[in-house]
Parts: sequence; structure tokens; C-alpha cells
Amino acid sequence: MRIKYFNRLMLTVAALFFLEGKGFSQEKNIPKELYIASTIPDSLKEDANSVVRYSLEDHNITGPGRAEEHYHTIITILNEKGSHEAEMVLPYNKKYVSLSSFEMRIYGADGTLIKKYHKSDMYDRSAVDNETLVTDDRMLSISHTVATYPTTVELIFDYDMKSLMDLGSWAYQDYEQSVQNATYHISINSDAGFRYKNRNTNIKPVKATTDKVDSYTWKVSNLKAIKPEAGSKSWRVLPRVYFAAAAFEFYGVPGDISTWQGYGKWQQRLNADVNSLTPERAEEIRKMTADIKTDKEKAKFLYEYMQKNVRYVSIQLGIGGWKPFPATFVDQKKYGDCKALSNYMSALLKAVNIPSCYAIVNAGSNMQPADPAFPNDPFNHVILCVPFKTDTAWLECTSSTQAFGKLGPFTENRYALLVSEEGGKLVKTPASTDFDNQFNSEVHIKLNEDGSAQAQVKILSTGDYRADYMGLMYLKEDEQKSRIIRMLNMRQPSVFSFTPSTDKDGVKEVGFELEYDRFCDVLSGDKQFYKPRVFDLWQATLPVEEKRKTDFYFNVPMIKTCVTTINLPAGFEVETLPANQNLKFTYGSYDVKYVYDAARNQVVSTTKFNLKNQVIPAAKYSEMQVYMDAIAKAQNKKLVIRRKA
Repeated sequence: MRIKYFNRLMLTVAALFFLEGKGFSQEKNIPKELYIASTIPDSLKEDANSVVRYSLEDHNITGPGRAEEHYHTIITILNEKGSHEAEMVLPYNKKYVSLSSFEMRIYGADGTLIKKYHKSDMYDRSAVDNETLVTDDRMLSISHTVATYPTTVELIFDYDMKSLMDLGSWAYQDYEQSVQNATYHISINSDAGFRYKNRNTNIKPVKATTDKVDSYTWKVSNLKAIKPEAGSKSWRVLPRVYFAAAAFEFYGVPGDISTWQGYGKWQQRLNADVNSLTPERAEEIRKMTADIKTDKEKAKFLYEYMQKNVRYVSIQLGIGGWKPFPATFVDQKKYGDCKALSNYMSALLKAVNIPSCYAIVNAGSNMQPADPAFPNDPFNHVILCVPFKTDTAWLECTSSTQAFGKLGPFTENRYALLVSEEGGKLVKTPASTDFDNQFNSEVHIKLNEDGSAQAQVKILSTGDYRADYMGLMYLKEDEQKSRIIRMLNMRQPSVFSFTPSTDKDGVKEVGFELEYDRFCDVLSGDKQFYKPRVFDLWQATLPVEEKRKTDFYFNVPMIKTCVTTINLPAGFEVETLPANQNLKFTYGSYDVKYVYDAARNQVVSTTKFNLKNQVIPAAKYSEMQVYMDAIAKAQNKKLVIRRKA
């Protein structure tokens, strides 16, 4: 991952709202009632876990990459779900980002001051996480344990910034949070090329100019809480205003972000001296690929070579959050982060005269894409784009298992910034189809007279499903068992054992054997009632939402199939076979067919679930909800067998 300050402040507080400082009239007498919980209007309590009583933020931009920032919030926490508002994590960097002051005050429901915290009370630690091994960024954190509700938290702190890529954003409301008063102010030189962009809001600033300094002020008040809808994405719902200027300076390196091309040129300058192997090593790479005929076959060979020989390790020091390690370093040390590995892969291809483009992207399932009309820095990851004569391959260089040319939900179907000598250019990464993400299974079940059973399962998976099963190889046997049972929502078997599996041409095969002491749902005299499968192809149901407002997101479109063969116990026959079902939805279908072969005393069911679209429009939610309920009912139908007379 590329390490960056998320909106320049990696805050665990769900919504942090800031105060005005130099160049903007300071707050002087905050009304006492804003500290008293009983004065909150009833309309702002509905669906809310917390209420922003007062929020002021002031940014005084003193030059490219430099800002003085002052923050002040008063938030009343209504219940336990809002308790995270009494926690704070603030990043800093000893050279470029300093937290000059901090104070947190805690008030009771009646506005009485209970406790004060200062900067000296904060815990100071390195900003390492599950992905980053070493970094020179640090974090100051503090947490107050809320004993009773409601409780009010006041936060006041100041930052001195000497390194900024863009000017961040104002996220003035979170889910299940109402806003009583919030103000944002920014002052910046009139010729700085300042611009802003609204998302999910239409608020406008009041602008004033004095001595060639522009002053912008935004205000909102009495905003009711927003309830999250199942399957929605916050960036499609929550209001936010983004800010940027033309010139910037980041870790001492100046640049221009007024256009995507300009931003790409800045990144290209960072990459220019790190993208080549030694002449001797480049010659070795050419010899390794000499007998491979096409460029695409060579690229595939080198990608798989890289996967086998280097590993992902994140080390972020200084400008190293943006500048890759040299390709020679990765070649020697055999590790690197996403930037370093993508750059190394590019250097391998360069050695055999295959061009490629370093590509910066905002990674994560269904993450907010870059906005073509608003150049800024929304990115957190780097991949590689390899254009061939007839098609283009996109390579995820941090994965040791990803199939060549396949991205998956982490980076697919969004804009990436391709970096070249000409600068930056936004290009869409490919979107997978349902055929790219398949789960195909065969199950053989042997029922016994006493209601027990044995089962053999074989699963062939591609795309997103392949990624799930590739991940199992790193787990211990007990963990593999519990993970599969969870993934497939199976009932707990008494015996579980793996059979040998393979991975070839992007298809992962997984096999396992199961034993159940009790597989039968009901034993009633000579009759036995069974759910005629080891697992369901689809487990989800959705809540009824009559006035759905937002689109519903799946990770990927998909195809899931299962052929289940059930051998009945000797002396038994079918009394009731579940009905065939053919369910349809605008963006998918579910089909199941049952056949009883009396001669073999077998029941064979063939099931297929197909989802063609990853994003379901809000207008189609109710149709999908009814469809999912119908699938659940279809899968719950019982196979009834009886002892022959």
C-alpha cells in the first residue's frame, strides 16, 4: 500500500469537525446549552448515536504544501454505539507534520466538566499496521471510557503542516449522526488555483477577498441523522466537500496537481531513477525468456517468476510512501511494497523491451473512484498496466497467487492513473463479468439408514472465489476446516478431511470429505426428512426497505453451480421430491432441478445461481429482496424418503 494521510488526518473518530483559526474570527462565547444534552432538539435525536453540537474548522494555507490548521468540535454521545467519538488518533511526522496543541474535555449530561486530557496524556506510537512493517510516521492516541450516556466530548487541537499533496476534504456528517452546527473555513492566496468539489451535497461557500487572499466559508445546521442501508457505500451517501490547489509540495518535492497529467509528471520524476536493473541482470532476464515466442507469454513468465521470487513487505520512510525502492534493491533483497514490486515488474519487462505503465489506483472493494473532473490524490495502491498490440494486461504485483492479467474486486472497474514520461492519464481498469467469478461444485452424498451420511465435495473456483480458496493454503488444518464451514454455511460435520487440490490456468480445485453422525433433519417412523444438499449456493436474505434510496453493491458478478448426487439407503425410496424452481430477477436467476432415478435409487439436483450485475439500482432493490426470499424458501424445501413397504 501507498502510505498517505487519509484526508491528511487518519482519525478513528467517525466524523471530526474543525474550527477556524488565524484569518477567521475566533469563537468567543460558545453557548452553554451546546454542552447540555437536554437542549438537543428532538428532531436531531432520531436515528442518531451522536450529535455534532458545534464544529468549526479553519485552514490557513500559507503556501504550496504549507498550512496552519485549527480544529474544534463539541459532540454529544447519546449511546454506546457512539462511544468511539471519545477516542482520537492523530498522525504526525517529526519533520513535516506537527501537532502543536491538543485538549479533550469530557462533560456530563448537564454540561458539568468531568475530565480534561492534554497532549501529554496521549499515547505516542509508530504508525505501523498489519501491512506496514516500518515507517517514520507516528500517531498520538487517546481514549476516554464513557461511563454514562449522554456524555459530551470537546476536542481542540492545532496542526502545523509542511507537506501537503492536496487540501483534503470536509466530511461533516457520518452515519447515524446528526449535525446541529458545523462550519468550515479556508483562506488561500488568490492565485493558488484553489478549487472544490461537492459530493452528495449542494452547499455553497461565502467568498470574500482581502489583500489577494481568498476566504471561503461553508456552514450547515440542523441536519438529521442518516441511517445506513444494507449493501450501500458511504461515499455514495454521506456529504463531503473536496479541496485542492494547483501547486503543492510533498516531503520537500514540489509539483503541480491542477491536472492529472501534472500529477503524473510529479510521480514520473520520482520513478525516473529507480526503474532499471543492472546490465548484467537485464542480460540474465533476456536469456531466461529467449525461447518464449510472444511478448504476452514473456510477460506471463516474468510475472510468475516475480511471484515466486519476491514477497510483499511494506516499509514507508519519508518520500518512500510515494517513491518506489529501486528495482536493483528489490532484485537483491527479494521484497518490496506495492510501489516497489510494480516498479520491479516494470523493470523486468523493460529488460526484454516490453513497455509498461506504473498505475496508481484507489484500492478496496467498491471503493470510491478517482473523479476525472477533479485532479487530487485519492489513491492508496499501485499496480502495473502492460499494453500489448491486441489487448492490455493489468498486474497485481503484491500477490503471490493472483492469476496473470486478473485484478479482482480490490482494483477492478475504476480509474487508475497511468504514469509515463508524458505525465498522468486516467484509464479505467477492466471490470470482471459473471463468467470471470465462478464457483462450480460437485457433491456426492451417501445417506445411511440411521440418518447419518458421508459426503464428497469438489469445488472448482475462478476469480474472486479462487482468491477465497487460495487463501486457505496459508491456514492450519483446523483453521481451514472452520473457514470452509463458515464460507459455505455448512452444518458442522463429525469428520472433515481434505483431498489433494490443484491450481492451474486460474482455476483452483478444492476437495474434501465429510461425515455426519446426523444428516437427517427429522426421523419420523419409516420416513426421513432431509435438506437435499450439503450447502446452499446462496445464503443471503435482505431486509424489506420500501423507500430504498441508494444502490446495492455486491463484490463481483458471479456464477455458482452445484450438482448434488444423493444415494439413498438400501430399502428406501423417495416419497416427496422438492419442486423444481426457476426464479428470475432483472439482474440474475436461480434454477434448481431434481431428478429421481429409481433404478439407481439416486436423487440428482442441479442448481445454478447467476448474478450479472455487481451494482443493483435502488429502484430494483425491492424486486431483489423478494427474489432472495424466494431463493431461501426454495432451498429450504425437504426431500422426504421412506422405507419401502
